[in-house]
Amino acid sequence: MHGTVRASARREPLRGPAPPQTTATALAVTFRLAFRNLRSGLRGFGVFLACIALGVAAIAGVGSVARSLGDGLAGQGRTILGGDVSASLLQREATDAEKAFLASQGRLASVATMRAMVRVGEAQTALVEIKAVDGGYPSVGTLAVDPPMAPDALVAREGEAFGAAADAALFTRLGLKPGAVVRLGDARILLRATVESEPDKLAAGISFGPRLLLSQDALRASGLLQPGSLVRWSYRLILPSSDDAALARFSAAVEKALPESGFDVRSRVNAAPQFAKNIERFSQFLTLVGLAALVVGGVGVANAVSAYVDRRRASLATLKSLGATGGRVFAIALIEILALAGLGVLVGLAIGAVLPYALAGSLGGLLPIPLEPHVYGRELATAALYGLFTALAFSLWPLSRVHDISVSGLFRDQVAPDSRWPRKRYQAALALSVAALAGSAVLFSYDRRVAMAAVVGTAVSFVLLRLVASAIMAAARRAPRVRRTELRMAIANIHRPGALTPSLVLSLGLGVTLLVTLSLVDATIRGQLTRSLPERAPSFFFLDIPSGDADRFDALLQDVAKGAKIERVPMMRGRVVSLKGVPAAQVKAAENATWVLEGDRGITYAATLPEGSVLAAGEWWAPDYKGPPLVSFDDELAKGLGLQVGDPIAVNVLGRNITARIANLRRVEWQSLGINFVMVFSPSAFAGAPHSDLSTVTFPGGAPQEREQAVVAAMARDFPNVTTVRVKDALDAINDVVGQLALAIRGASAVAVVASVLVLAGALAAGRRSRVYDAVVLKTLGATRGRLLAAFLLEYGLLGLATAVFGALAGAGAAWWIVSRLMKLTFEWPMGGALGVAAAAIVVTIVLGLAGTWRILGQKPAGYLRDL
Repeated sequence: MHGTVRASARREPLRGPAPPQTTATALAVTFRLAFRNLRSGLRGFGVFLACIALGVAAIAGVGSVARSLGDGLAGQGRTILGGDVSASLLQREATDAEKAFLASQGRLASVATMRAMVRVGEAQTALVEIKAVDGGYPSVGTLAVDPPMAPDALVAREGEAFGAAADAALFTRLGLKPGAVVRLGDARILLRATVESEPDKLAAGISFGPRLLLSQDALRASGLLQPGSLVRWSYRLILPSSDDAALARFSAAVEKALPESGFDVRSRVNAAPQFAKNIERFSQFLTLVGLAALVVGGVGVANAVSAYVDRRRASLATLKSLGATGGRVFAIALIEILALAGLGVLVGLAIGAVLPYALAGSLGGLLPIPLEPHVYGRELATAALYGLFTALAFSLWPLSRVHDISVSGLFRDQVAPDSRWPRKRYQAALALSVAALAGSAVLFSYDRRVAMAAVVGTAVSFVLLRLVASAIMAAARRAPRVRRTELRMAIANIHRPGALTPSLVLSLGLGVTLLVTLSLVDATIRGQLTRSLPERAPSFFFLDIPSGDADRFDALLQDVAKGAKIERVPMMRGRVVSLKGVPAAQVKAAENATWVLEGDRGITYAATLPEGSVLAAGEWWAPDYKGPPLVSFDDELAKGLGLQVGDPIAVNVLGRNITARIANLRRVEWQSLGINFVMVFSPSAFAGAPHSDLSTVTFPGGAPQEREQAVVAAMARDFPNVTTVRVKDALDAINDVVGQLALAIRGASAVAVVASVLVLAGALAAGRRSRVYDAVVLKTLGATRGRLLAAFLLEYGLLGLATAVFGALAGAGAAWWIVSRLMKLTFEWPMGGALGVAAAAIVVTIVLGLAGTWRILGQKPAGYLRDL
């Protein structure tokens, strides 16, 4: 009574009407109320904070590590390149005039690289990556060998043998020790030491054999330098001034003085462009995986916000009863959620910022370039933006409930949840936040086509999973009545108001889809490399076959490889200079075709259409064609470069620019690993040009190791200057790289898995209150703990099974699209791993579900009945 009187007195109009609040005052009051509510603690927001922090940490960490690698690459560019600039030629050495010009620009040194075979005795051979250096090596950095010795002493000649150093792998493969002598072509090589590190190793790219470092005199004595041999000469310069302007002046001077030399010029700024591009691509992929984890965590955000609205029902109802508008109540709740999201973002940013430093300390010695960790504002800001947009996108829908529900409705919402759609303003805000999240993912991506596909795939997965959840609930609602009580209770729990089905299906389904996709892509690529490809691929490639000895070489192969399929074609290397008159550097090519314009490409000529190719447009030239140069181009790559039949293309071959018209386009089966070329020229285009031949040997169904060894031994004996590449060895080298990438992908996908488990646990925790209510009522009515446990077990098992089946199918579809459409490989449907992921998802659902309900089952009803 007294309280009523005092309240009435406070409402008397003796003091006049309350002054109207200004916008600033209203905003200050809103913030004050929001932060006052936060004083009660973070109970119930553990999953919310963990999901935001985990996703932001993954994105910030990947971006920061990629930038650290990029900075390390840029900082070590001079060392990696071996100078300020490098001008390289393939298949030919620079002329005296060209060397004189380069020497006039700065201090000059040269390195020759090629693949060749070394042999011990008559049968033991090994493929090596030769690096032939001059007296100035290394121009920058330090060569480390064991036992230590100066580079000039290392490669010095001793009698008839030339000194050299080799990777430890070569000693192991041939069973040798330092001091052993091997043969390289016609030269005897004394292996004095083991190579421990090369300052310029990264610039060479992927190696298919151990390094053999020797002098250029030794390489010349070997007889490997024949017309058309696949040797790259790199001329490295230390410029008088090494600023960016000096680098640009050098490139312009080479273009002006030696316009048709064919030099591929690089500077310390882009010492390893392919490596830098791969870092960018791979970091984008991992960022998309991290973003997927953040989106999966968004379901946990929505669950946590729904639980927040449920917990704050009384206080929100009180505010509305005291005159607060629906907009004011919504603003208070939104500020609280965004403040908590900001806290989660800060935790994630701290972890992401520290990650490069942690990797530099623990794995720095294992990386090909040093990490240069810093705190990168752009990468951290991008991750923070993703985190805030995710929190906003997944919070708006559940938060919008507080605006239009009446006070009595708020109190009644536990029993009869309001399923009305939010106001249009909140729908518009939700659409804008989702668009901002998706737009950011595309805008900040290296390959926007892949990013767009990932965004669309995620959106489609969300819609499909929501439809799956609705279909499961509808099926449960329409299921025939079963006699077993536990199963009947489980089916009822699946479709009842406030059921966990939508949250559980969304969280678990996205995680299973992602895992199945990654496992199938990984398994398919490995299958292509280890099973499918070797069945169709050649057993050997033979490089640098002297064209004058081609007939004798064919005769030897037919003798030692009876029954095998033998192919031989002429081979040269050329660099694309221009397309349709536009310099190659200025051509805007599709992402899948840019590699054609980067560096040198293998080219050949043929009078007839090569085997394994099918004409897609145009006509093949006559076998006796003698007119202007014509070229046949790969159909898909031509589309990526904007080329059509009739367009001109200029290629530099052996220091000479050759302009040819595209006569036809052809489809090429690259997956066979047979002899295929992007460009096949008419024979008259290279009349009289020196070249070597390329040959393959394919044993139908494979060949035993003894037979392959016999081929290698025969080649080493009769053609010691021909390079023999065993395809299985090359595939093993590629498989090692794929395995390392797959390990990183699994590590990133583990973040998504953890997010899924967190969301699943959060969804179960959010439904705990209603589960307590159900369990108490049922136990009061006589249900035993065992019966309740069986009902929950069946419920979680059915939901996990349905979701796992969808995730496996959706993941298989996504993997098929990635493999067949993006990678252009044959999808093999290796479903073993996918089924394992699906089974694990069911087990995780049941275990987490039972863990969340176990304490409920052990409680006495009386204590809970008093609070209901």
